[in-house]
Parts: sequence; C-alpha cells; structure tokens
Amino acid sequence: MNEIKRGTAEMTAAMLISGTIGWFVLMSGQAVTDVVFWRCLFGALTLLVICAVMGLLRPGILNLKSFAIAVGGGIAIVLNWLLLFAAYCHASISIATTVYNTQPFMLLGLGALFLGERITFTKLFWLALAFAGMAVIVEGKPAGTAGMGSYATGILLSLGAAFCYALAAIAAKWLKGTPPHLIALIQVSTGILMLAPFANFSAAPQDMGGWSILVTMGIVHTGVMYVLLYGAIQKLPTHLTGALSFIYPIAAIVVDRLAFGHVLGVAQIAGAIIILGAAAGMNLGWTIPLPRHKNDHLSKGTIE
Repeated sequence: MNEIKRGTAEMTAAMLISGTIGWFVLMSGQAVTDVVFWRCLFGALTLLVICAVMGLLRPGILNLKSFAIAVGGGIAIVLNWLLLFAAYCHASISIATTVYNTQPFMLLGLGALFLGERITFTKLFWLALAFAGMAVIVEGKPAGTAGMGSYATGILLSLGAAFCYALAAIAAKWLKGTPPHLIALIQVSTGILMLAPFANFSAAPQDMGGWSILVTMGIVHTGVMYVLLYGAIQKLPTHLTGALSFIYPIAAIVVDRLAFGHVLGVAQIAGAIIILGAAAGMNLGWTIPLPRHKNDHLSKGTIE
C-alpha cells in the first residue's frame, strides 16, 4: 500500500472514530466533566505507552517554553471537549457537530491576529457563507424538540468548542517540529489535573458496560485516533486531508439518526450543507472568480 492509500485509510478511520464519539458520550450516562476526565485518564495511559514505544519520553525533546505552550493547548482542547459534549444534550449530535465545523473560520481570525496571516476576499466570502448557514440552522429549530433557549445554548456551546479548538490549533502551529503524540500526551495529562478536583468519583460506573464505554473513549477515541490522524497528516497532501475531514460530520449525522432517531429538518439540512460547503471551500482553497473590469486589459499594457 503506497503512502497516499495508507494515509487515506488512516484519515478515514480517524474521522469515522470521531463521528461516533457523541454516541459514546450520551450512552455513558456520566456528567460531561466526568466523561472528559475519564477520557483524559485512559487516553493519557494509552498515549504514554505509545510515546514510550516511539522513544518520545527521553529528556531534551521539549524546552520549557514549548512545554508551556503545549499545556496551554491542552487547556484549550479540554475546554473544547467539555463544551462540545455539553452541546449534544441541547442541540443534538448532528447540529452540534455541524456548527462545530465553523472552526476553520475561528482559526482564520486567530491566525490573522497572532500569526500575521493574511485574510483574503475569498476567505471572507467563505466566512460570510458559513455564518449565513449558521443563521439558517438557528432559525430551523424543529418542532417538538427542547425549548428554543436550550437549542440556542447548544449552538453557542458548539461555537465555543470550535473557538477553543482553534486556540489549540494555534498552539500546535507554534509547536511545529514537536512530536504530535507527545503534544497529545501533555494535553490529556493537563486535562487530568484540570478536572480531577471536579470529578465525581462516587458516580463512576458500577458495571463493566459503563466502564467499557469510558475506556473505549480513552483508548480508541483518543489514543488510537491521534495515532491515525497524525499518521495520515504526515502522509497526505493538505487538500486531501481537508477533504477527508468532512467524513467526521457526515458520520456524526448518520450515527445520530441511527442511534437516536434524530432527523434534521429541511432548514437544518440546508444550513448544514451551507456550513460544510463553506468549510470545504476554506479547507480546500476554492477560489471565487471576481468580475473583471472591461478596461482591465489596459492596465496590463495590452491593446486589442
């Protein structure tokens, strides 16, 4: 299997795994804080073994500044999980995941602010389109669901999660060259320290079924998923990575439909298509053809 095929398989598997996490969160029956704590704990144990096997635990790989940035990114990624998981109960897995995919636009703004990246007209167009899609989703609350306040809360939580993910992505950009599996280990270890004081250990699962859900989230949705994702990123061109990332929201919508019977309304489907289309345009670098002035050729020194 060549690099592209292997990377495609790894990215596809990583996105399919990500698409099922909402089901595990809701089926765990645990409070959001507890779910994230156990995910961090079991994820840290998994990543510790992976980093040890890869020889990433030797001293000298990280300096103090890089370690501090990794910890900051860990705080952001843990907040991202807390907000996204909380959103599932308010606006459904499908809607929360779709709105969460506005994260490239959060990263656009943060990149301009902290990294001096240029914002072009095309990027602004995709940004405006994404927010138009979000407005359609906000107005498209289906009848018979939770109150409008709860639905709006779910959307706001999803947006907050997207913003926190963008912060973690900025931290990752500052850590370019640092082994990503080590960054992931620091992030989940940070989560353990953050959430241990708030975890309700008395509410821990009382049966093997409950523990299996939490262990799976730590090992599969964190440890294995990170290995697959980072392995794919190293093998695939950026445009293919961006294209395959849309398996995640599609998988989440399918899981939401099959597991919980949630069906998106017409307006919600339209909004989801607009948001995912705009995110695709941003990730894949689609350009918007601008109308040319009829005298443009004169400015180039040509005569017809």
